[in-house]
Amino acid sequence: MYVAEGVATYAHRARKLGARDAELDRFVVEALFTTVTNVNFDAARVADLVRTGAKLRDRARALYEDACAKAGRKPETPGGPAAWIPADDAGLEQQAAVIGILARRAARGDDLAGLEYLCLYGLKGMAAYMDHALVLGRGDEAALAFFHEALDFLTGEHDAAALTAMALRIGQVNLGVMGLLDAAHTETFGHPVPTPVRVTPVVGKAILVSGHDLHDLEALLEQTAGTGIQVYTHGEMLPAHGYPKLKKHPHLAGNYGTAWQNQRTEFAAFPGAILMTTNCIMKPEASYRDRIFTTGLVRFPGVTHVAQGAFGPVIEAAKAQPGFTAAGPEKTILAGFGHHAVLGVAPQVIEAVQTGKIRHFFLVGGCDGAKPGRDYFTRFAESVPRDCVILTLACGKYRFNHLDFGTVAGLPRLLDVGQCNDAYSAIQIAVALAQAFKTDVNGLPLSLVLSWYEQKAVVILLTLLHLGIRDIRLGPTLPAFLTPAVLDVLVKNFNIMPITTPEQDLAAILG
Repeated sequence: MYVAEGVATYAHRARKLGARDAELDRFVVEALFTTVTNVNFDAARVADLVRTGAKLRDRARALYEDACAKAGRKPETPGGPAAWIPADDAGLEQQAAVIGILARRAARGDDLAGLEYLCLYGLKGMAAYMDHALVLGRGDEAALAFFHEALDFLTGEHDAAALTAMALRIGQVNLGVMGLLDAAHTETFGHPVPTPVRVTPVVGKAILVSGHDLHDLEALLEQTAGTGIQVYTHGEMLPAHGYPKLKKHPHLAGNYGTAWQNQRTEFAAFPGAILMTTNCIMKPEASYRDRIFTTGLVRFPGVTHVAQGAFGPVIEAAKAQPGFTAAGPEKTILAGFGHHAVLGVAPQVIEAVQTGKIRHFFLVGGCDGAKPGRDYFTRFAESVPRDCVILTLACGKYRFNHLDFGTVAGLPRLLDVGQCNDAYSAIQIAVALAQAFKTDVNGLPLSLVLSWYEQKAVVILLTLLHLGIRDIRLGPTLPAFLTPAVLDVLVKNFNIMPITTPEQDLAAILG
């Protein structure tokens, strides 16, 4: 992160003078995404990125100085990350200790350091979404420039008001980035449609795809067409089944397993090859280490890495495994309720609310984990009254998406909106309903109850706060960088609340 701040320091100044370099933009996005939870555990690869970053920082400085010369201006000579020189491999960890989290807390105090990390984690989450969009050939000049601006901002010292304002700006920019990714997905793969997804296996050789990257899944489906290999999704790849261009492949057989934190047990039992895209990898067990592969930014020591789209080794590994020798009894769950599908039945939804058939909407989802207390979300969903609808997204849905919630007013009571980035879909649904009811989102019969784990959850929260959405419940515990003083600001301005018990929270919401 420190070397990325150095690149951004010069890239931001160069851009203000009309000079930009796409390689600098891409490096900063990839550096931020690389350090998201469960992306890259390979120390050698991280060290390579640090050294690449130092070279690109020097390139950014030359770009800036050249722009200054053309503009007849004297260049600045910033210090800190802009002047940092990496040590050898053994010295990098010592250098990191000098500028890491503990050092920043000691220098800034817990409250300011907490706000700085709220901003930094938000940028990491936004970079994940931007990277997905860039892979699909979509970028946004203003958003890419903002990454440099915000990282440059974080090299300075600022008070709580300025840091809070930056956090909300990150939320604002992220709304546009999520919209960019939504457009990239729907223009490439079509608008998701409600789709029953098989969750029991079929006979045949098998590949399991986990992570988030739909582009990688499409490439794998194309390369396995006609081979007899069945492709299954895992974790946040489940929503892929709703996209017309992906679901047209008959060998996209279904979804296997649940959320990322259960992968060690689930992968060990899977009788085929496994491909990890984007984040969510955990240390592989020995039983499947020789048949799990990483691609893109994902790395783990001792795991074979393949270039994006070059999935021959994955296919050969699948052929060498037994695959499923018997089919399970057919069972399905529903996916594919993106904003296009839900708003297509908006008149039905509005009529159901106006006539009292639907009393309330709950958005229950988010980033899941293994920490005790996350069964709250299962119990909450089970306790939601039958005249209410549950929207869900991200891997938090695996806490309850296997349950039968039935229907209300002719609609499924559980609507799977998609991946974590599809919070954009949920926002579009809420905004459209608010317009129909001539109110704002806070005036809707809608409550947000969100599970919280990593950086993408941070930036989605910042986007919701930017939109002025209040009364969000978070759990199972609040992140450690939200000190009591910082939390007090969020409570006073947005009435953010930690979850209590399902019974207490439902009673408080519904009255």
